[in-house]
Formats: sequence, C-alpha cells, structure tokens
Amino acid sequence: MLKKSIWVKRLVSTKPFITLGIESSCDETGIGIYSSQAGLLSHTLFSQVEIHAEYGGVVPEIASRDHIQRAIPLIKESLKESKLTLKDLTGIAYTQGPGLAGALLVGSSIAQSLAWGLGIPAIGVHHMEGHLLAPLLADIKPEFPFVALLVSGGHTLLVEVKGIGEYKILGESLDDAVGEAFDKTAKILGLGYPGGPALAKLATEGEVGRFNFPRPMTDRPGLDFSFSGLKTFARNTFAKHPDEKANIAKAFEVAATETLMIKCRRALEQTGFSTLVVAGGVSANTTLRQVLDQMGEKLKIEVHYPEHEFCTDNGAMIALAGHYRLMAGHVNEDYEITIRPRWNLEELQAI
Repeated sequence: MLKKSIWVKRLVSTKPFITLGIESSCDETGIGIYSSQAGLLSHTLFSQVEIHAEYGGVVPEIASRDHIQRAIPLIKESLKESKLTLKDLTGIAYTQGPGLAGALLVGSSIAQSLAWGLGIPAIGVHHMEGHLLAPLLADIKPEFPFVALLVSGGHTLLVEVKGIGEYKILGESLDDAVGEAFDKTAKILGLGYPGGPALAKLATEGEVGRFNFPRPMTDRPGLDFSFSGLKTFARNTFAKHPDEKANIAKAFEVAATETLMIKCRRALEQTGFSTLVVAGGVSANTTLRQVLDQMGEKLKIEVHYPEHEFCTDNGAMIALAGHYRLMAGHVNEDYEITIRPRWNLEELQAI
C-alpha cells in the first residue's frame, strides 16, 4: 500500500498527468481520457437505450452485464484515438455513485484492477459532480462561484457552488425528478422509451396556450421541486383529450421548464451569484435552454451548459472530475472496490 504523501509526490512529478475516466452508473458505458496539458483527448460511449426499450425502462441486471461487455473495448478504442497505451496513464477515475449498484461495481472493479496492475492511483467520483463540472469541458468555461441546476432522469438539484467540492444543496425534488416526469408523461402519451426526447420532439408540433398546466410549488417560498403532480395533470388531461397529444406534450414541457426557470431565478437572487450552470440529460432540452437564456438576458447573468454530447452520462466528465481530485492528492490508497449507490453531494471534500 502506498501512502498518500508518496502518491502526491508522484502526481506532481509526472508530466503530463493523464486520467482515464470510466462511467457506468446506469445505462451508458462511457470512457474518457483527460490530459493536464491537452485537455480532453478522447471519449467513447455506448448507450443501452435500444436494449432496454423493449422493457420500457432500465433493467439493472441487463445494464450490469452490458457494461462488462462494453467497457474494455471502449477503453481500447479511447486509447487508440488518443494515440496512447495503458502505460501512459497516470491515474484512473470511476463513478463510485450514486447509481445502480451492479453497474457501479463493474466500473469500480475495472478501474481498481487496472490501477493496481499499472501501479497508479485511482479515485471514485460522484456522478453528479461529474455532471456539475461538465461545462468546464466547453471552450467558454464558467467561473466560480455559481448556482448549478442539475437535471436528469434521477435527480433535480439546485446547488450553490463556491468551488470544486464546496457544494450546498439549495433545493431538490421531493418526488419525481424532472427527467423522470418527462419519461412518465411520455409513457402516458404512448411515446415509448426513452420518453424525454420523444416528448420534446412531439411538443414542437403543439400549440402554445391550448392547455395551461400548473407550475408546481412556485406559489410558495422555497427552492424545492415536485413534478409528480404535473405528471398526474397530464394524465387527466390526456384522458379528456386523447386526440391532442402534441398540445399536451407542449403544455407539459412549458410548465416543467418554466418551473425550473422560476426556481433558478430565486436561487440566483438568494445567493447573489451572477452565473448559472445547467447540466444533466435534461439540460439538452431546447425549450429549457431558451427559457433560461431569456432569463439570463433579463437578469444580466451568464448561463452555461455542457456541449450536447456531454449532457447525458459520459466518461469525459468523470475523467475531468477525477483529474481535478487526483491532482489535489485525493486517491484510493488500498485499491478497495467500493461503491456508494446513495451519496449526498454535500459530503464531498473541497479541493
């Protein structure tokens, strides 16, 4: 076992520092390679969407098995794209949580085994920290401090961010995440899986104002969210108007995105920050971006998003987040294979 001080000495003396990132928290196997000198060198991804589509949602056991099959070939592909070999790596980062336990174990096992075999450090990364830092992969990067809106199929969070690891949760969903509400509403409308993108596409054909859906929890103080009622409102409307799927999709999307905008505006006013970062799968939604950009122009704040390819789960964001922590000397010293399916973002150590 190497002591942390020895690892830190090795990290400082190695130029450039190259981190391999492994993402396997749910239904995407993502690999990324990040260099301290050249930035992101490569990233590869395999999505299991088509595999799970026939079941109407992610099947954890199938997800885990597919990660086992995909991870090593994707690592080889990323190394080839980067014109590197395993011996060029100086650190490995992997998603330690939150996520599906079996899927997380696959990434953790591969990462720690590789790190042990190569004699380099490894670090477990918080999945949502990866999303939060993904906009730093863009050419125009946000500066700390900022408010982060993290929106995905499993999470809806408003976070005060003063630096890497300096996180305070301002608000979160009390029930369905917004991405989950998109998927469930799409299922109600018979759009299949994954529902979010399908609903957004159908909404482009809808008439604005045909239906007026509520903006949940905006009629009271606070920064928490609730989207289950919005989903129920969509179900009841569809029962009465089964021939107006596009208009219902439009009304749902407008209500959901405006609700997110209202909460973001409150968070910015509460913190006094002038920068908003939006990340996670739902951050790719065009209507959400339009609503938040309009708010940004009105309030004179900067709004940042990841590149579209980094909105959903990916290895590049894990490589980046792990890179920062490895460079700060945060390492797993004994190569223990550990996962954290439930993990509060506020528990992370600042760097």
